Amino acid sequence: MEDQDAELRNPFPSPPSHYTRYTSHNLKLLALLHERSSDPYDDDQHQVLADQTDVPDWPLVHLEKPRIDWILDEPDAFYDVFGDRWFVKEKIPSLAELGGHQLYPLDPGEDRRPALLGILRSILVTYSTLTTSLLLPPPPPHNDSQPEWQRHVEWINVLSQNIMAAANDLRPMQACYSCQVYCSADLSA
Repeated sequence: MEDQDAELRNPFPSPPSHYTRYTSHNLKLLALLHERSSDPYDDDQHQVLADQTDVPDWPLVHLEKPRIDWILDEPDAFYDVFGDRWFVKEKIPSLAELGGHQLYPLDPGEDRRPALLGILRSILVTYSTLTTSLLLPPPPPHNDSQPEWQRHVEWINVLSQNIMAAANDLRPMQACYSCQVYCSADLSA
């Protein structure tokens, strides 16, 4: 119970269990491994460091810092830290890439306001038509066609997804602007 209370009081997560591997002894062994071996990734560290004491069972090359030049050369650049994968260039997938029906321009440099205003107008018109279609009498019992109100609900769903996706596409710009406002407020204070 005490561990749970301590975890709740600490605003930062506890370090992972393998942080204890980064000792000065292990880092010296890693440097010695690099000196003695032409390829420390493939050579057996126990054979290379046979004259040393306390050679760990896990690979010492895991203690190396990530190579940024290797990371940035990959198309989907990422790195792993403490078992979590982090992408260098975070890309928000478009609605079309997620399999949706995108009604606004794909190019973020293009002005999206006319398309978004059209989407908002379409939502209003479709909602008005939906309320009218709900007042119609129900279809006959053996009618297999889709009711009119259901088509309107599906179209409102598509339009709402477009509004939400367009708002999510603006989040990086919003974060940048908010950061600029906070920094200028700090400088003026």
